[in-house]
Amino acid sequence: MEQLYKSPKRVYSIILAASILMIGVALFMEYAMNLKPCILCYMQRGAVILLGLLAFGALVFDSKKLVVFKLNIYLLSLSVLAGAALAIRQLYLQSLPADLVPSCAPDMEYLFDTLPFLEIFMLALTGDGNCAEVLWSFLGISIPGWVLIGLISIGVYLMFVLKCANEIHSHKQD
Repeated sequence: MEQLYKSPKRVYSIILAASILMIGVALFMEYAMNLKPCILCYMQRGAVILLGLLAFGALVFDSKKLVVFKLNIYLLSLSVLAGAALAIRQLYLQSLPADLVPSCAPDMEYLFDTLPFLEIFMLALTGDGNCAEVLWSFLGISIPGWVLIGLISIGVYLMFVLKCANEIHSHKQD
């Protein structure tokens, strides 16, 4: 179990690498596969980017204090939870029958040109008809399903790391 937690820098590097990989896949799907992301897709990307930025910040400003490490793990976990909640919302929209799917919103450029940010944010949280469309799937799992799998994997890793760090710290105090 201690192999999961070798050092804070290793943990932060793994999280940063995972977030870079997830964003790289998203960009590949958008630009190489020509899949147009919906507003919930952009918000999920935002959560993954935040995860990467938090991991990068923790890596650069590494502290040897356990309390700072735990705070960083909790912040990373919040980003994971936010992204997972958005992915679950999109999976819910994708599971709706066609007659219950919300209407489609205009594209992102038009929204940013015409609406205040708070309205765009609220629209993003509720999703629209574009978010219910399944553009691609692999093994029967759509893109937000894979995002959810990735974020759950990162979340489980973070919880194991936190548990290992607590065990190591309690052994040092004995």
